[in-house]
Amino acid sequence: MHKTSNPKTMPDILLMVGILSLLTIGVIMVYSSSSIWASYKFNDSFFFAKRQILFAGVGVLAMFFIARIPYLFWRTHAKKLLIICFVFLIAVLIPGVGMVRGGAQSWIGVGAFSIQPSEFMKLGLIIFLAKFLSERQKYITSFQQGFLPALSLVMVAFALIMLQPDLGTGVVLVGTCMLMIFVAGARWAHFIGLGLLGLAGFVALIASAPYRIKRITAFLNPWEDPLGSGFQIIQSLYAIGPGGLMGLGLGQSLQKFFYLPEPQTDFIFAILAEELGFLGGAFVLLLFLLILWRGIRVALYAPDLYGSLLALGIIGMISIQVMINISVVTGLIPVTGITLPFLSYGGSSLTLTLCSVGILLSVSRYSKL
Repeated sequence: MHKTSNPKTMPDILLMVGILSLLTIGVIMVYSSSSIWASYKFNDSFFFAKRQILFAGVGVLAMFFIARIPYLFWRTHAKKLLIICFVFLIAVLIPGVGMVRGGAQSWIGVGAFSIQPSEFMKLGLIIFLAKFLSERQKYITSFQQGFLPALSLVMVAFALIMLQPDLGTGVVLVGTCMLMIFVAGARWAHFIGLGLLGLAGFVALIASAPYRIKRITAFLNPWEDPLGSGFQIIQSLYAIGPGGLMGLGLGQSLQKFFYLPEPQTDFIFAILAEELGFLGGAFVLLLFLLILWRGIRVALYAPDLYGSLLALGIIGMISIQVMINISVVTGLIPVTGITLPFLSYGGSSLTLTLCSVGILLSVSRYSKL
């Protein structure tokens, strides 16, 4: 195995501060946004908050544990991890194994909890692609030897995720992997051709499912169907608008009173903006920018190409997901059904994201600085 220099004593402190700050805000906002619904459905206003604290606690412990593991460990086991991720991604499609929620068969039940294999595939593919691209960088400008094998692997994973279907997760996965392939040195011409082909495929995907067409039309004019396809976007904007500069006050949201469906998940930022205003929303975005800055810094100063691509993939995955979620909540793009990292309620997504950050922190321990 390739050896790195001795690690620093501590991982990136500012990166940890940003993550733990967002987690704290997330727990508070999960309780604030879900208390009414949880009290109505489970007779316990803390139902979602308690589970979020559990997920966050397990995730933080995993993050610090993984941060102590040399990041080259993941390079050694990249192929095994990817195979396991593919096995779970296929298993979730088997009737009786996969659980259906919100029209998507994306979960596998484990006792009282459930896991989402597509979330694990994002990290598994990042780890494998970092290994593949770092070992075959001299071939990356070749379409057949470099670009096509990497692209084929990504497309197989994307196709399995779309069979669930889960367009939001699929878009994050493809966007992250394309970023890694581009930074590894792929030719512009290959991306232009892929972009044209991808645009045609994206149009076909939208046209093949009526609910996706409704989401597009709802995005363009949500008031055309205010009680149907445009409902979530309208209610999200009704939450953000009254927030103003300072917000209505923590816990004072009106939209969480059964107007905005399950506000603790994909649309938690709308409730945050309603209660904490522009300043609260801006502060959260600044924390995300802090994480982005430190993540890019880790990638730039990693001791080898594998570490750089691994760090880039992880910070790229988080950043793309944040951009998509905020864009959906503010009505800039159609609804895709994707969580806001560190803030939204969710077991698989939160725990997996914290595990990913653990690897990023591990890379930071070997920084050249």
